[in-house]
Amino acid sequence: MLQKSTLEFLTKLKENNDRDWFAANKKAFETEQKLAKTFFISLGEQLGKIDSIERIQIFRIYRDVRFSKDKAPYKNHFSVGFTRNKPMLRGGYYLHIEPGGSFVGGGFWEPNAADLNRIRKEFEMDDEEIRAIIADETFKKFFGELKGEELKTAPKGFDKTHPAIDLIRKKQYLLTRSFSDKEVLAPNFQEEVLVTFQAMRPFFDYMSEVLSTDLNGESIY
Repeated sequence: MLQKSTLEFLTKLKENNDRDWFAANKKAFETEQKLAKTFFISLGEQLGKIDSIERIQIFRIYRDVRFSKDKAPYKNHFSVGFTRNKPMLRGGYYLHIEPGGSFVGGGFWEPNAADLNRIRKEFEMDDEEIRAIIADETFKKFFGELKGEELKTAPKGFDKTHPAIDLIRKKQYLLTRSFSDKEVLAPNFQEEVLVTFQAMRPFFDYMSEVLSTDLNGESIY
């Protein structure tokens, strides 16, 4: 289980996000970081039983402020990402722990140009299967809708009047489910995260097939 003390520390960090306070509370940070890391590793072990995971990345608390207007040196959250085995299995899982802002995420955050174009071409050719996936009751229950940044108009080379333009103009393809602090601290939280990850699988399996084949459905690997 995640601990109440972890959320309390993150709340204090948000209120005192400076190097002096952090240095004075370094031991508390290390304690809470260890608790979160233990939870993340355990989650990864359980996820590995139901999917093929290539990499677990526990993100550092330190922010890169070089190109940001916000110069706060620390993140106000703990987070972890799980990458599926490429190239055949695509998509990634993400867990974000933040007081009042915890969520599970997954999908394609920054697809490279080739992958993004391949996805768009698939939707241009046939959007029936992806429509069925995002209209499914389980999908809508967990994620509501397919999210992500999108262009205001059609990408170059695509018809802005195409019936699938709402999907084609997306730059990201993301799924998210929010959790309250009470849910995060509940004994079954890890199970709920895993169930949420599992609910992403039809979307991941479809996208994996798209990204491992050409437009004729022939494997490219």
